[in-house]
Amino acid sequence: MDLGLKGKWALVGGASKGLGFGCAQSLAREGVNVVIVARGAEALDAAATELRKLGTTVLTVAADITTEQGREAIWSVAGGPGKNFDIVVTNAGGPPPGDFRTWDRDAWIKAVDANMLTPIELIKATVDGMAERKFGRIINITSSAVKAPIDILGLSNGARSGLTGFVAGVARTQKLAANNVTINNLLPGKFDTDRLAATHKVAAEKTGKSLADIRAVQEAQIPAGRFGNSQEFGDICAFLCSVQAGYITGQNILPDGGLYPGTF
Repeated sequence: MDLGLKGKWALVGGASKGLGFGCAQSLAREGVNVVIVARGAEALDAAATELRKLGTTVLTVAADITTEQGREAIWSVAGGPGKNFDIVVTNAGGPPPGDFRTWDRDAWIKAVDANMLTPIELIKATVDGMAERKFGRIINITSSAVKAPIDILGLSNGARSGLTGFVAGVARTQKLAANNVTINNLLPGKFDTDRLAATHKVAAEKTGKSLADIRAVQEAQIPAGRFGNSQEFGDICAFLCSVQAGYITGQNILPDGGLYPGTF
C-alpha cells in the first residue's frame, strides 16, 4: 500500500534508537524526509547513517527538546522545513521507574515538562500550519501505562495521562479535524527496548529474581508470547500518518500483543 507520504516532512523525537528510530525508519521507507532529534549526537548520527540508505533527506538535531533552545534548533536546522512539518512524532524518554515516596516536586515537574508540556509545545508550534495546508499528522508516543497503570511508573502514569487528556480535546476541534489534521496517541506495551530493560532491572532488584526470569515471566503473560519490536511499532506509526488514516483522530492506539484484558 502506498501511504501517500512521499516528499513530506516529519519531525521525530527520540529517534536515535528504539521506538523513535522505528518510526523514523518506517516513514523514511515511505519517502518521507525526516528531521530526527535526540540528545546524544553519536547515536543520532549513527541512526541518520542508516536512514539515509533509504534515499530520503535526513537531518539531525542533537538537542534537549524539552528546552526552548532545543526546539529553536529544530525550527532553524539548515535545509529543514522550519515549522512547516507535515508529520510530528513526539517521543520523550520516560521518567525513571521507582517508588513514589522518593519523588520530590522537582521529579514531578521534570516528568510533566518532558512528557506533557514539551509535546504540547511541539503541537502548538506546528498544528495551525498543518491546518492551513490541509494535511497534518501528529503522533504522541506515550505508554500503555496510561490505560493500565504500572506501580513503579507513577511519574509516567501521571504526566502522560495529562497529555492524553489534552489531546482528547484539541484533536476534536473543528479547525483541525475538518482540515485533515489528526492527532493520535500510540500507547506501546512491552517492546524490546532499553526502556523495558530498565524496568526489568528495577523489578529484579525489587523481587530478587534474575533478569532472565523477569523477562520470561513477562513474555509468558503476553498472549502473543513475545515482546514487540521497534519496526512493527514504526509501521503502525507510519500508517497513522498516511493519507488513508485521515478519519482517525483523538484515539489511543494500544499495541501490546493482547496484554490489556479489557474491552475498552
